[in-house]
Amino acid sequence: MFATRIQPAPRQNSDLSLLLDELSKVSTRPRYAFMLLTLIADVAHANGSAGPYVRSECALVPLRDWLSDALTPIGARDTKRKALAVRVKAELESEGRLPTDPGEALAMVEEEVRDRIRSSGKTNLSRAVTELVKAGLLRRHYQGFAVDHLNRGAQRHAVYTLMGRAKCLLGRQAPKSARAARQGELLL
Repeated sequence: MFATRIQPAPRQNSDLSLLLDELSKVSTRPRYAFMLLTLIADVAHANGSAGPYVRSECALVPLRDWLSDALTPIGARDTKRKALAVRVKAELESEGRLPTDPGEALAMVEEEVRDRIRSSGKTNLSRAVTELVKAGLLRRHYQGFAVDHLNRGAQRHAVYTLMGRAKCLLGRQAPKSARAARQGELLL
């Protein structure tokens, strides 16, 4: 007749919400940092390591270039980007390097803008990675020509490994075959 009220279990935060909370405390740009971690998780191996190369349009691209290019569309409507295209076109015209063919001129301007945006994007990426490394969410080392090394240079490329709470993003990955194709692995 008298039913006792069932008390709900105490609510526990999910790993993802805890990660977002941590990012809001350690990063100056938490949304950007989250997108960065998500992209890294998307191309990471099962151990959370991504890089030094990612397959992009049937070519192997250094991880930092791929991440920068992947994050570039976010600012596509940015007025600064449009102003950059106008500035680049004016610079190329003043240097006499702009082709007379409108199609070639447009392609040259777009390529120069893309190169400048990639360079700027890699700077933003490095700042975000440094914050994530300090927070213990990411480990960075360099791999390449001679041996694995903590410092860059000598034709070494960045390898990022998800650490701590950021590993919760690994469970949200694409199927193994898609990840393997992006990492440039052979599928058997």
